[in-house]
Amino acid sequence: MNSGKSMKELQVEVDTYISQFKEGYFSPLAMMARLTEELGELAREVNHHYGEKQKKTSETEKAIEEELGDLLFVIICLANSLNIDLEEAHDYVMNKFATRDKDRWTRIDK
Repeated sequence: MNSGKSMKELQVEVDTYISQFKEGYFSPLAMMARLTEELGELAREVNHHYGEKQKKTSETEKAIEEELGDLLFVIICLANSLNIDLEEAHDYVMNKFATRDKDRWTRIDK
């Protein structure tokens, strides 16, 4: 199900969805709490799949992809509510890694 959407398109899609409700975006602090909650759910799924902790028989099966999607949705909501362009934020971070950390890791010889 690869739709090939850009980050900008994802941000617009989320904004269109949220804008149909009177409540709009939650406060940044409330979204941080939600982000923490979703990150915990992702950590739990990763631990069940790759860690030693087995899932209880009473627990429903959730996919790591679903949890990553939930996390991405909340990150986009937070960015939108703060008028942050995530493509610009990503470009800034990649430039930082390309310059500051350019010699930090061992490169693969090609």
